Amino acid sequence: MLFLAILIVLIWLYLLLFHGRFWRILPFQLPHLHSAIKARVAVVIPARNEADVIGRAVSSLLRQEFDGDLRIFVVDDNSNDGTANVVRAAAGMLALVEKLHVIQGEELPPGWTGKVWAMQQGWQAARDINPDYMLFTDADVEHVHDDVSRLIAQAEHGRYDLVSLMVKLHCESLAEKFLIPAFVYFFFLLYPPSKIADLRSRVAGAAGGCMLVRREILEKIGGFESVRGEIIDDCALAAKVKHAGGRLWLGVTPETRSIRRYGNLANIRDMIARTAFNQLRHSYLLLAGCVVSMLLVFIAPLALVGSKSGLIGWIALAASMIMFVTYSPTLRLYRINLLSTVTLPFAAIFYTYSTILSGWNFWRGKGGAWKGRTQDQIP
Repeated sequence: MLFLAILIVLIWLYLLLFHGRFWRILPFQLPHLHSAIKARVAVVIPARNEADVIGRAVSSLLRQEFDGDLRIFVVDDNSNDGTANVVRAAAGMLALVEKLHVIQGEELPPGWTGKVWAMQQGWQAARDINPDYMLFTDADVEHVHDDVSRLIAQAEHGRYDLVSLMVKLHCESLAEKFLIPAFVYFFFLLYPPSKIADLRSRVAGAAGGCMLVRREILEKIGGFESVRGEIIDDCALAAKVKHAGGRLWLGVTPETRSIRRYGNLANIRDMIARTAFNQLRHSYLLLAGCVVSMLLVFIAPLALVGSKSGLIGWIALAASMIMFVTYSPTLRLYRINLLSTVTLPFAAIFYTYSTILSGWNFWRGKGGAWKGRTQDQIP
């Protein structure tokens, strides 16, 4: 037990000091810089049955304080809830219909995932206006008034080819406050922003809710053809861009936010289970390793604090305190009481369960289910 406690505290010291300082996300907030260039930007929004949220998303983009030329391409992916009508109404209320293009999505070809195929259609349509930048954003993301200008300024200032934002996820219900900050924390544990920005590092990641991409790099990698079958399309696209010599930046924002409500534990469980096993490359060996790692790193420290051996208890307490310290910046971003750091081990249990469920769903042929499509199945 003493060896185990020492191993755990050494792991946490490594994560604290040498894993790209992944937990220090606040320095990676999108700066309040504004673009001085009059760029041409094409915004692509893939949408499948998004009538309840897309109106606000489109309106926030049409209201952008931006000196360049901004056009919006909404790809209606065979919705049956009037998504296209909501989009047109939102543009009509602002008298900016000329900036909106609604594309009726074609049937999903074999080998493509739905969202990637929608983005490909939007990209193909947008090329007609010869944009300088492409902004790919989700239908549930409500943008702050100067988002586009600040994204371009960040790209220009750092000479980045892909700038993405982990938008602030909806976090009001008890379940959301318990699990959403933990989701963000685990995401940055996997994809530390400092390593993503480092050209010497092989780590590549992006947040698909808001991705600004230079047209040239998108053309260089062949559009979305190279990631056509990916479930985790944002990180796959980032890997292609970095492999092609492009520079990446991933940050956070307390302002631009997702308005999609998760509400309860089941909804968050399904969100995780949709992609977790794909993240593990459909390997049950990696799944077992993931479960053991989660138990060792996040759950064992708290469990060992009550050990009968005082030395083991103190070492475990030190590991637990490091864990809580690394979680606190994420809680501050979401304005949640820092006493909630003690919930991280319990959130880790939930995410471990959701990951196991993801492997089980894949084995049953029900992996990657989203809006009536199952896109991650055993061949």
